[in-house]
Amino acid sequence: MTPGAPVRSVLIVGGGSAGWMAAAALSRLIPTGLSVTLVESEAIGTVGVGEATIPPIRAFNAGLGIDEAAFVAATGGSFKLGIEFVGWGAAGERYLHPFGVYGFDQGGVRFHQQWLRLRGTGARDDIAAYSLVAAAARAGRFAPPSADPASVLSQMNHAYHFDAGLYARFLRRLAERAGVRRVEGEVTNVERDGATGRVARVHLAGDWVLEADLFLDCTGFRALLIGEAMGVGFEDWGEWLPCDRAVTVPCATGGDGITPYTRATARDAGWQWRIPLQHRTGNGYVYASAHLSDDAAAATLLANLDGPALAEPRLLRFRAGRRRRQWAGNVVALGLSGGFLEPLESTAIHMVQSGVSRLMALFPDRRFAPPAADAFNRLADRQWEQVRDFLILHYRATRRADTPFWREAAAGPVPDTLADRLALWKLNGRLFRHEDELFAEDSWVAVLLGQGIVPEGWERTAELEPARAVADRFARLRAMFADAARRMPPHGDYLASNCPAPRMPA
Repeated sequence: MTPGAPVRSVLIVGGGSAGWMAAAALSRLIPTGLSVTLVESEAIGTVGVGEATIPPIRAFNAGLGIDEAAFVAATGGSFKLGIEFVGWGAAGERYLHPFGVYGFDQGGVRFHQQWLRLRGTGARDDIAAYSLVAAAARAGRFAPPSADPASVLSQMNHAYHFDAGLYARFLRRLAERAGVRRVEGEVTNVERDGATGRVARVHLAGDWVLEADLFLDCTGFRALLIGEAMGVGFEDWGEWLPCDRAVTVPCATGGDGITPYTRATARDAGWQWRIPLQHRTGNGYVYASAHLSDDAAAATLLANLDGPALAEPRLLRFRAGRRRRQWAGNVVALGLSGGFLEPLESTAIHMVQSGVSRLMALFPDRRFAPPAADAFNRLADRQWEQVRDFLILHYRATRRADTPFWREAAAGPVPDTLADRLALWKLNGRLFRHEDELFAEDSWVAVLLGQGIVPEGWERTAELEPARAVADRFARLRAMFADAARRMPPHGDYLASNCPAPRMPA
């Protein structure tokens, strides 16, 4: 087959985190002759809920040559070691989903299997006691991971909290320095080619016209290109994920201060997030409108802030689900235009990152041959479904029955893919992770055990070592992790010494 002519131009429609992440990544191809243009309008706001992230963002930033300290300072950021869930298993209970691993596997036996075996003999230690990341988070301390595998700090792992608007601004500077062109303007019409059905050009207010070979839809919930122009339908997942609204508001730092973890607190009709930055704390109440009015949600959120509100509450309406295709013709959807899953496990920015990475790996030529788009969509569908299942788990695993919302959440339907995984876990704690799956086995362990789903047994291989020897090793591990956490600097001190944010408006 004769190679197709290379794509010469990319037009990114929409800015925000999604648009500028794509622009920064694609700017690496500019030396090959690719032109990259981003069109956005200052008059159109962005959702900006993606202030908490998961560890893969470190690889994305590193691939762009971003210095971590400079990035954290510029975005008013802080470090994130995991997510604390309050009231999800039962009212009053809390657990931590830490990044990183639990303990050390021994002789090919997974650590959690050894923990289950000891639990069967009467031990009652929380498995989080065997996570260095969890120990540091609970102590409010932070240290970066060590590259030395012999160091206990090699078990550290982290992500970030940051101001999404400042992150977009940071990436914009990087992308424009590399040659990305920004155009200010509001799209008024999208024109498709009559012969191919692909998008040919977009019209802007003031009679501007922009053409390109490849178009990236970063227009948020409107999905101007993938939905309105290309007609790709939306697959609604409301039957599995009941929340459809969020009210958000920043507040002054207070309460627990700048904790090195996100907090998700169960409320009567949903849950509230707390994301601590250096200059403010981000808050939001994600809820089901069938169980709570918008005014009551705003009142609940305002009554549960660490400090004074710094703005008026902002309402966000959404549908959980995804586009039936993320790539159609010469249009690729990134961010909210491709779908939305509530930020319970901080996956919004990662879904953009993974979409950009897939695009770079499957970058088309001007034939836009179906195999590349098909592979992109197949991989995207699998990831969206895997994240969906992990979020559903949090609701189905609850033991709460104190409000209609939680009773319905616990009794709701479960996709077959999740049902099969839960059935296997409940027998003897087995978990099999697909090689490209986002959430590691230890993440599933954290949520399953944290919400009280304890297997009936454990693998026989966990009995190869005498129980007394396992207990002694566990005691040494617990003490080592606790001591290593105590030696770390307080999180706030680490930020002040290494990446203090400049004074900025809250």
